[in-house]
Amino acid sequence: MNGFAWGDFALNLAAAAGAALAVLLVTFAVALRKGLHRIVDVAWGLAFAAVALTSLAVAAGQGDGARQVLVTVLTCVWGLRLAGHIARRGRGHGEDPRYEQMLAKAPGSRAAYAFRKVYLLQAALVWLVSLPVQAAYYISGPMSVLAAVGTALWLVGLVFEGVGDWQLARFKADPSHRGLVMDRGLWSWTRHPNYFGDFCVWWGLFLITCDAPAAAAATVVAPLVMSLLLTRGSGKALLERHMAERPGYAAYRRRTSGFFPLPPRTDRPDRNAS
Repeated sequence: MNGFAWGDFALNLAAAAGAALAVLLVTFAVALRKGLHRIVDVAWGLAFAAVALTSLAVAAGQGDGARQVLVTVLTCVWGLRLAGHIARRGRGHGEDPRYEQMLAKAPGSRAAYAFRKVYLLQAALVWLVSLPVQAAYYISGPMSVLAAVGTALWLVGLVFEGVGDWQLARFKADPSHRGLVMDRGLWSWTRHPNYFGDFCVWWGLFLITCDAPAAAAATVVAPLVMSLLLTRGSGKALLERHMAERPGYAAYRRRTSGFFPLPPRTDRPDRNAS
């Protein structure tokens, strides 16, 4: 059984919180200057990369070096790819309707309200969701087959995210598709290949931590919270409420799995779609 340095991990929790908060504070300052809060979505991936790099520096000389390098690379590749994709997607666009709608209800200062409800909340979520990443730096002993399985699951997730985003971007770039529902490629197997990809990425990173059962027990809340966000919170549920009235979406919903990839159905009553 691999050991786990609880005391050093506790110190890392503070350092990681500082790293996540620093990224979101800088983003908040840039957003105020630009008058555009949608850039906070770019900071989401960057903040995870910052937490991983900070943890690598703080944990120098501790834990298993191979595991530390693996977790750093996996987290940074995921975070930087996501940040780059969101930045490219949002270039030239105005404020995100989600933030416009939320800030329209702000009691008092819109900036202060956005800081509390968006930036501080995202910093806290980055810290919480990254717990398995932080813990991985303080596990002694070599990696087991669990790390290999976790890495493979992470790779499945990255493929679903990257390919799904690329397919959607190509679909939207064709003017003849304006107003249509994307139902091709990975999107014919799941209505949310990108969110399913996120799900795989974070459960994969958690599995790498499972070499130390105590660390796994202490951090399992992270992938559980991410799963709830993706399926019931700001991911799948929110997007589907927005898409509900789009022509063709009800039929797409009937024939396509709501989250986990499955072969397209020929027909299914809408009340059973998940």
